[in-house]
Amino acid sequence: MSTDTGVASALDRGSTGPLRYAGGAVVTLGAIVLVASLLAFVQVVPTTITGASLFDVLALALVAAACCLIAVVVAAKLSVLDTAPDHTAGTSLATVFGLVGLVAGGLVSAQTLGFGTLWPLGALAGAALGIVLAIVPQEDSALAATGGGFSLVVGGIVLTDVIGPDWRWQPEGLSAAFTPETTLPILLGVAGLVLAWVGAQAAAGFGTQGKARGASLLVSANAAGMIALLVVLISFIAVRGWGPMTEGIRFGLFWEPVTWFQPPGWDEYVVISAPLLWFHWPFVMEGFAITNAINGVAPAIVGTVWLVVGAVSVAIPLGVGTAVFLTEYAEQGRITSLVEIATNGLWSTPSIVYGLFGLAFLVPRIGNGSSLLSGMLVLSFMLLPLVIITSREALLNVPDQYRDASAALGVSRWQTIKSVVLPAAMPGVVTGAILGVGRIAGETAPILLVLTGEPFPETGPDLLNFGAAFTSSFPFVELSFLNTDALLQPATALPYQLFATITAGVGDVGEGFSWGTALVLLLVVFAFYAVGIASRRYFDTKLQS
Repeated sequence: MSTDTGVASALDRGSTGPLRYAGGAVVTLGAIVLVASLLAFVQVVPTTITGASLFDVLALALVAAACCLIAVVVAAKLSVLDTAPDHTAGTSLATVFGLVGLVAGGLVSAQTLGFGTLWPLGALAGAALGIVLAIVPQEDSALAATGGGFSLVVGGIVLTDVIGPDWRWQPEGLSAAFTPETTLPILLGVAGLVLAWVGAQAAAGFGTQGKARGASLLVSANAAGMIALLVVLISFIAVRGWGPMTEGIRFGLFWEPVTWFQPPGWDEYVVISAPLLWFHWPFVMEGFAITNAINGVAPAIVGTVWLVVGAVSVAIPLGVGTAVFLTEYAEQGRITSLVEIATNGLWSTPSIVYGLFGLAFLVPRIGNGSSLLSGMLVLSFMLLPLVIITSREALLNVPDQYRDASAALGVSRWQTIKSVVLPAAMPGVVTGAILGVGRIAGETAPILLVLTGEPFPETGPDLLNFGAAFTSSFPFVELSFLNTDALLQPATALPYQLFATITAGVGDVGEGFSWGTALVLLLVVFAFYAVGIASRRYFDTKLQS
């Protein structure tokens, strides 16, 4: 009974009272410093606010948070706050701060103290100091010495102008130089993250519960960072591409004559009109021509869509069929293991290798020139390994009870696969296709070799050609749905057009045209994602019903 009470007390320690508020203050200040440093690094916020340096303000926040952390540890040592630290901070912290000490000691000895060839001694001394500070003291003291000490050092470097406005460091052998605009946000951001991590452990009273809180904070920060990076990338492209992409959009309403008639006894006709809405978006509806007021990327959009549709049409049936054979029919052994290794290797193969294969093998056999069909096949070869891998995983995740129940009813293996296994695995198959489409839609290297001709054509590939004609031979009617000649002609695509615009420029509209094309490519990929997600939801709903 007492053991259970002790465990509950240990788990609840630090959840209320002054310890929670003090640790929360450290976490809050560290998080503010981290976020502000990242915004300053990407130049979203100015580095000077009302005459004060943003970096100085963040450094003061770091120093305040570090002092608060040290005060928490001192209060815990004096038994004012109830904590339960471990005997040591552990090897993980020792490894991290050993590496930090190694880098810091090497830089200080080489750049500040001028040790020359003896800088490795300074690096080793810094590593030893970091390891000792992390291992020798008790956990709370070690965290205060390493995390709080590191933050105090960074804050002191900024406040004393060790890295001031005129600071510049260019290591020997490198053409790049480090400046305060890039160095200070990184230092402050790392120190803020470390402080937030230590503060989370302090708020939980250190020990096992503190480590869990710290790990949760790091995982949450990592997830938030990935989402923020995605938002920044999309926003960066959208802000620069929105203006060129939407330039010249026009729409309106006009009345179109539908029919007319002359009432009896009237000398004039009565015209009946219907309202029609018209819409013109030059950037996505026009090609590239000298006579166009606003040049567009319509041919490239058409080429990209046909490339993806053709690749998916080839890769998904072959990939799913291969996965069904390997999972449901083939015996698991060396052959299937070799196939798994081969598919994994093909998926990680650089795209330029597929392009070279298409140039050497497909192009001489398909019209002996660049063509849309060659591009479709090369991209389908790139997509095929992922479809096989994800389809196999989806099939393996179907419970064996489904197969056993179907077999118990006397249903054949193929009927079981077609009616039971494949419908249950379709959401996973669609997920694999979605991931693959995102890759092949933006590939440039393969299509440079096997697809492209004129980078800025006026029209796109006209693949659909519906028509009918009477003939003198059976079946006396010739129907046409596909223009095979267009398959054997070169085309363009959004990635290639973007590459050509960036490398060569297009008159005075090169930069704006590039950003607009990038945004359109992003929207096309999102459109394919939307189709894939809708398909997955359809199969999920059908499976659940």
